[in-house]
Amino acid sequence: MKSILIAFAMYSKIPMPRVEWDKRSLSWALCAFPLVGVVIGAVLYGWLRLADLLGLTALKAALALALPIALSGGIHLDGFCDTCDALSSHQSRERKLEILKDSHTGAFAIICCGLYLLVFFAAWLDVDTAGVNALVLALGLPLSRSLSGLAAVSWKNARGSGLLATFTEPVNGRRARWLLGIVSALLILAVGGIAAETGLLYLLAAPLAAVLVFIYYRILAFRQFGGITGDTAGFFLQLCECAMVAALVLGQRLWEVLI
Repeated sequence: MKSILIAFAMYSKIPMPRVEWDKRSLSWALCAFPLVGVVIGAVLYGWLRLADLLGLTALKAALALALPIALSGGIHLDGFCDTCDALSSHQSRERKLEILKDSHTGAFAIICCGLYLLVFFAAWLDVDTAGVNALVLALGLPLSRSLSGLAAVSWKNARGSGLLATFTEPVNGRRARWLLGIVSALLILAVGGIAAETGLLYLLAAPLAAVLVFIYYRILAFRQFGGITGDTAGFFLQLCECAMVAALVLGQRLWEVLI
């Protein structure tokens, strides 16, 4: 239970009782990361259902974009911005890692964040949230977090220190990898089951996009930084969630054209 409270305290703005961050509790905190996505996804699902009931469009898209960011305290978007700054610097690997630690926000971070929010908002405007689509979109939040946690406990820490190390060093890597891998697989299978049950195979575009971004994240992080950090984890999570919504839009449009 303490591990769950730590995960929510760290990765969300949802009020939680204060608990001691001891080594045993920290060792399971990342495994509880997908639960944060379940709660935020439930809020998102409720909003999408309400917005559809009220016939909202632009406001629905704006809050669908803003709610996960607000409920997570912007921690993942902050990592996205820091990573964009580092990648845009075209400096050495060591200098890029220094830029990731810099608390100042550079011009490239602002530019990339603005473009990201614009594209993500447009995707939310175009996506059909009727029926099971909203459920698949909500499942995307725990999926992005389970994949992010899986990467954290499986891949090399580029710095070997920092906030990411605080959560990964006490972890039993093998158990955490199995658990987060199983959770990720179950979430993907859940979407597959929904697609099979409804005959809407375009729904598979969302988890497929998540897997492709996961592979891209692995290649990018190791090529540019020599591993992952807490900031690159945020970069992945934000990119993954945007890609899933955009993929669902494109998948449905192609499905309608072909079928």
